[in-house]
Amino acid sequence: MTKTPHESDVAFIQALAELLNKNDLAELSVKREYGENDSLNVKVSKFAAPAPVAAYHAAPAVAHAPAAAPASAPAAAPAATAAADPASHPGAVTSPMVGTAYLAAEPGADPFVTVGAQVKEGQTVLIIEAMKTMNHIPAPRAGTVKRILVEDGTPVEFGAPLLIIE
Repeated sequence: MTKTPHESDVAFIQALAELLNKNDLAELSVKREYGENDSLNVKVSKFAAPAPVAAYHAAPAVAHAPAAAPASAPAAAPAATAAADPASHPGAVTSPMVGTAYLAAEPGADPFVTVGAQVKEGQTVLIIEAMKTMNHIPAPRAGTVKRILVEDGTPVEFGAPLLIIE
């Protein structure tokens, strides 16, 4: 598992910081997918963060092409971010509430769905815990799970993309 950043990632993070300052934002979070088990999570904030700013998850010995156009030009950064935004995907299943997402009914249990699984409309795809209540999130349509965008036990916001069903 490599922890070395891609050169384009450094420029991408710098462009995000410029975008943060230019638009007077307090915080900006982006997840950049390169492929299976290889992504970049970036959280740029004007406030001190208790956790690392960027985390790399890479498959060993795999060459990668840049996911988007080079972010060396600050004007290109908003377009690259919009193109990589999973919330704009037509098959995106978004969170109906703020809470904690769980991919399985209980720790150690099989997940409700996996990438490549066929789902039926109304089938539970995950649970969101809000105020000690477990809310089953149903598939809005039948199809194949193409991507799972959240990890088990992570907090989610209202409208955040959870997974992609095509």
